[in-house]
Amino acid sequence: MKFKIGNIEIKNQVVLAPMAGISNPAFMCIAEKMNAGLVYTELISAEAVIRNNKKTLDMLKGIEDINIPVAVQIFGSNAEVLSNAAKILTKLYPIKIIDINMGCPVPKVTTRAGSGSALLKDINKIYDIVSSVVKSTNANVTVKIRSGWNKDTINAVEVAKTVEKAGAVAIAIHPRTREQGYSGVADWKIIKDVKNNVNIPVIGNGDIKSIYDAKKMIDETGCDAVMIGRACLGNPFLLREAAAYLEDGTILDKANYIEKIDTAIKHFKLLLKYNDERKAVLEMRGHISHYLKGLNNVSEVRNKLTKVNSSEELIHILEDFKNNYTVVKNK
Repeated sequence: MKFKIGNIEIKNQVVLAPMAGISNPAFMCIAEKMNAGLVYTELISAEAVIRNNKKTLDMLKGIEDINIPVAVQIFGSNAEVLSNAAKILTKLYPIKIIDINMGCPVPKVTTRAGSGSALLKDINKIYDIVSSVVKSTNANVTVKIRSGWNKDTINAVEVAKTVEKAGAVAIAIHPRTREQGYSGVADWKIIKDVKNNVNIPVIGNGDIKSIYDAKKMIDETGCDAVMIGRACLGNPFLLREAAAYLEDGTILDKANYIEKIDTAIKHFKLLLKYNDERKAVLEMRGHISHYLKGLNNVSEVRNKLTKVNSSEELIHILEDFKNNYTVVKNK
């Protein structure tokens, strides 16, 4: 089922979450091929953008190759800095959605920078930031939040109302507190409470590990879309499976070993396209363990991959593994 973020039509209800070090243009291209309706970038420092930091700006190199809507997520604690960053980014890249991160729980973002989920402690500041960014750009502005700073300050509904009033056109919510991090269980009731109190689209996030979780979240909360993150590591196929199941109940076949390995190689080639070889090889080493999860006799190939330094060698190892793979039949 389609929904809209401002004037942007999203073709289905499946969204790739912003994941640091993961949701780069290469992985977003894979997500597009897997039928995601919307993808979020990893969080981008607004301070680094206004300082014209090359490493930061290069994080977005390649988003012009993505043919589905992309939400570029920025973080910071100063309204003027965030506004200027949004202005710069929309001039440099074909960006139609700017997302403001108010959910990241990691200390270097919250404690040191006073941004991410630390912003949930100051409603007035939230309003100032969102309204300032809205005024600074023609892009659609969205916000991603958590349920609150800790269990004693659950204020997701108040925050959601505030960002809507400030001009945000959608909100994504991960219903864990900053204090929880990624532990415990996501409280989907908070997503429902937010949905019942705002008129903008609500994207639910947290604990979606299967197509059934995705459907259950929409049924229980009424949210407009589901955002899937860590469950996509090595398994971007979950995006297309969820899209099909949410559309009409279709249950797609699981990816076989050939598709898993071919997708890993495709992912690596995209990393090479947007990065130097050394960086691409190092990043892909982390992804490959996820892609090979569930396959048999992978210890040897994993050991080989830890020593790989060239793209040719990495691709050769994966192709060789695929060509000599033996499917173990269940007894």
